[in-house]
Amino acid sequence: MKTCKYFLMLALLLVNLVIAPPSFADRPKFTKNPDYVALTKEIERLQTVKKTQSQLEGYTPEQIDKAIDELTLEKYVFESGVDWGQCTNKTGKTIAVYGPEPGLDDDEYSQGAALYFLANGQTTEDRWNCKGIYLPNDVKVTALSQDGQTQEVAGGVAIKIPIGANLVLRANPDTGVLEFNQAGTKIFKSGDVNWFIPNVSQAIVDARVTNAPTNKA
Repeated sequence: MKTCKYFLMLALLLVNLVIAPPSFADRPKFTKNPDYVALTKEIERLQTVKKTQSQLEGYTPEQIDKAIDELTLEKYVFESGVDWGQCTNKTGKTIAVYGPEPGLDDDEYSQGAALYFLANGQTTEDRWNCKGIYLPNDVKVTALSQDGQTQEVAGGVAIKIPIGANLVLRANPDTGVLEFNQAGTKIFKSGDVNWFIPNVSQAIVDARVTNAPTNKA
């Protein structure tokens, strides 16, 4: 009798393993990324605003729809395996870019960033996450906000770009103002984020040794 009970319990366990969802399986790696978590929460927040027809200061219903569409695309890029951004410098000068903190393993994610220097005409290396750029205190840039509106930003700030973005930074030949080709940028002042945001001029940046990993020609 005890033998029968044993085999019955074993059979039930095997059936459970076959038909039950693998709740103990590892979650996809990208779900641990703080940027992915924040992105998911922002989409949910905007969808709640849209569903309840509540007002979001500074946004029209059309702008909310556009923001949701762009964030959903960014989330899809994450889920397809692209958890890094890329930066190309076509400004005619050295630029400072933000990238991964040294010493982190491939499976580690951090909301911090380290500062690197990218020479003119260079593109950061594939799969090396260019998180954004530093804008010197005597430089201006024309950036695109999440709702697609153009804004001129004064220097002394860090500008974060979306994950999966291929940023190309150029200087306007008439005004000298730097121009982004990507929407969805976020602007951080010193103290807003766990990034080193100095208060230096373009001349100081130009004098740095370039050390950002780049694609080989």
